[in-house]
Amino acid sequence: MRNTFIDTIIDTCKTREDVFIISGDAGLGVFDEFKEKRAERFLNLGVAEQNMISFSAGLAMTGFKVYVYNIIPFVLYRCYEQVRNDICYQELPVTLVGIGSGITYSPQGMTHYSVEDLGIAQTLPNLKVFSPIDPIEAKLAARYSLSSESPLYVRLAKRGEPNIHKTENFDITEPQLVEDGEDIALVFHGSIGLEVLKTRELLKKDGIRPKFISIPMVMPINTEKLFSMLQNLKCVITVEEHFINSGIGSMLSREYVKTKPGWELFTLGIPDGFIHVIKDLDGMREYFGISAAKIAEYIRKKATV
Repeated sequence: MRNTFIDTIIDTCKTREDVFIISGDAGLGVFDEFKEKRAERFLNLGVAEQNMISFSAGLAMTGFKVYVYNIIPFVLYRCYEQVRNDICYQELPVTLVGIGSGITYSPQGMTHYSVEDLGIAQTLPNLKVFSPIDPIEAKLAARYSLSSESPLYVRLAKRGEPNIHKTENFDITEPQLVEDGEDIALVFHGSIGLEVLKTRELLKKDGIRPKFISIPMVMPINTEKLFSMLQNLKCVITVEEHFINSGIGSMLSREYVKTKPGWELFTLGIPDGFIHVIKDLDGMREYFGISAAKIAEYIRKKATV
């Protein structure tokens, strides 16, 4: 997903002179060719995240379409005040490209995890957020960003995720039906999508056929469209590689209370709390109950209630 997003932006530079890319001393190999051909449109501002964001805001104010590239803790956490005051408050068209969503960087620890970033993003008015499940959603998010006049934050994994969607012809701002089903819906975002979809084969022998819905734009969620897709179901389960109490599960819980639909809402994700366990990505997902096997197990229990 990471390379697809960046390649889409770089390809646009062939016909646009206003795109400027800033790196915080990260992903330098991704930009090698771009630095050679368009050195005047690239800066590595090093390990100085607050300066990186304020510098980007200044460029945006002079008319540049700015992309800030770094791992998520260094594009949103360490420089929160500058994102808040310099970009979001002034509603500048800066796109924060955050790498390593969820626990992508397992087992490097909490310094590199991004399991509370949606909670932080919810405190920033004017900020729109994308969390693609595959390279196709990443490409469409990149295209959207190129014409957006608002601050954007795009959270990406970097593990060579395969395409899930079969077409690029859809609105990236709306929930997407990945596969139709009955009784139960799984609503998800980000790189956990592939894990969620693996449950199809695991549930086949049980005769369980959930509906699978991706949420590419997680802020704001088009809840009107989503809730219309969830009509006539018994239960809806949100799945995310994020803290449960500040991700899309909690966002939908607030809407759920207002609208009181006919289905029950359940959430799967990472419990709030510092992560001390050390495992690879697959081991971490199993530990937190968001591996394909654990998700399928949870669905079976709900299907028999």
